[in-house]
Amino acid sequence: MLPDISTIKAKMKATWMDGDYGEFSRYMEPGAVEILAGWNIAPGERLLDVACGSGQIAIPAARAGVHVTGVDIATNLIASARERADAQGLSAQFAEGDAEQLPYGDGSFDVVVSLVGVMFAPRPEKVASELARVCSPGGRLFLANWTPSGMAGQMFKVVAKHVPPPVGPPPATLWGDEETVKSRLADHFTDMTLARKIYPLWRYPFSVPELVEYFRKFYGPVKRAFAALDDSGQQSLTQELEEIFSTYNQAQDGTTELKSEYLEVAAIRR
Repeated sequence: MLPDISTIKAKMKATWMDGDYGEFSRYMEPGAVEILAGWNIAPGERLLDVACGSGQIAIPAARAGVHVTGVDIATNLIASARERADAQGLSAQFAEGDAEQLPYGDGSFDVVVSLVGVMFAPRPEKVASELARVCSPGGRLFLANWTPSGMAGQMFKVVAKHVPPPVGPPPATLWGDEETVKSRLADHFTDMTLARKIYPLWRYPFSVPELVEYFRKFYGPVKRAFAALDDSGQQSLTQELEEIFSTYNQAQDGTTELKSEYLEVAAIRR
């Protein structure tokens, strides 16, 4: 019997609330800012950042004069994003909510975005429908999704080998497959542009073994995987993660600079 969707979502929410994604994402935020700049979102446009985390896209967008709303399933991440916005005197709005049932009216936003976020929702057809529903006709959609073959995709594959994900939802990294994305969005969006890129400026001032421990402490999915394993399983997962991070490490000075491929999706609402 397949798990109830509410059970799956409760587990996913608990996973993303575990660790400290606000801390974890700070090393990814320089790259997020660069990706955001490439989307050319103008001051005054109404932007919805879906699965916004602690605001690595929403905060810099608000700082640039965009009218920002962020939504995420994780209560603590929304609280973190609000705190960050308040500390910087920004008027961005944040709300707890589900990417499969967004709490906004039809056509409420000029631009809808998600940075390695909505790809993790369990029912992609509902995600695609909701992204379209809240986007105004002629509005723009931008997604950045990890590819199956890139560093992040390989990391999730290793984690899933040790701790199998819930039965039912398709792999999140299918949002990084061109043909899958086209089929999911085709009914709602036109003028799709898909490009494989490397996540920019993803650097850590410490070694690969230290990075594994960092992921284990702060990144919910990895933290939960370790917690579910015995000592032998933890040692095995540690070794495999070190191998992946070493393979994709571009630094030569004892630090870590990850090279991870993502699929950038740009489209226009029909």
